[in-house]
Amino acid sequence: MNNYDRAMQIIKNAKQCIPQGGIPGPTGPTGPTGPAGGPTGPTGATGPTGPTGLTGPTGPTGATGPTGPTGATGPTGPTGATGPTGSTGPTGETGLIGLTGATGPTGATGPTGPTGPTGEAGATGLTGATGATGATGPTGPTGPTGPTGATGATGEAGAAPTLAIGDVATVDPDQGATATITGDAPNYTLNLSIPRGATGEQGEAGEAGAQGPAGETPTLAIGDVATVDPDQGATATITGDAPNFTLNLSIPRGATGDTGAQGPAGDTGAQGPAGPTPTLEIGSVTTGDTASASITGDAPNFFLNLVLPTAAAE
Repeated sequence: MNNYDRAMQIIKNAKQCIPQGGIPGPTGPTGPTGPAGGPTGPTGATGPTGPTGLTGPTGPTGATGPTGPTGATGPTGPTGATGPTGSTGPTGETGLIGLTGATGPTGATGPTGPTGPTGEAGATGLTGATGATGATGPTGPTGPTGPTGATGATGEAGAAPTLAIGDVATVDPDQGATATITGDAPNYTLNLSIPRGATGEQGEAGEAGAQGPAGETPTLAIGDVATVDPDQGATATITGDAPNFTLNLSIPRGATGDTGAQGPAGDTGAQGPAGPTPTLEIGSVTTGDTASASITGDAPNFFLNLVLPTAAAE
């Protein structure tokens, strides 16, 4: 059987193994085509196998003949007896790679062979990721109490600490009370911030009290009256005890104007009228808890406003 016949037989067998519509595998490389032979005759009886001859040298590849038309496949003749193996002819060029046939059934498992020698240890693999932390185990029982240690030596007596009152400040009602201690041992200072009480709501009006006895009529005498510089303000103070008071005044003199250029001496003029005399009149007089006085108005006319304390009832 030449290379062409072998290729055709392989293709025929492959077609029988591939299901209708199956996808053929990739085509292998095409080997050189051998010389075209005659038509295939019937297979003769197989003779007895002869001794294998030496492999002869590979002959040169002949030119590729034209491909003839594919004839119809004849019926397979009966297999004849195996004839003797002839001497091995020269190895021909590799033919086309046929399609892979269907996998045959798995044969019976053969006996286990002897264990081979242990191979060398492989390289250590990469460290796997850290597993999740396991749940906490139950707490073990408490161990017995150890023996009491020996009592240490008594230390030296420390200095008696002192605490003095430092700053005491009153803060707004919405601020909290605070206390800080400053200083170094054994002398300390206590500083306090105490919020004042919030103003209470207006209480209901009390009943009118009984008419008290008539107080003494207050008197007001003029005490010191001083003239001060123009840049100082007018002041008034009241001294003394109820019902006798003394009014002391400080009145600024008018500011001196700038000196003008010396003019020529004029004739003696007639006597001019007298300038206005400053006056001080009593303005408002009211009563209160504390005596006070204020002066209002413009020169030369001033008004004295008084606040006289009410005499305490006996």
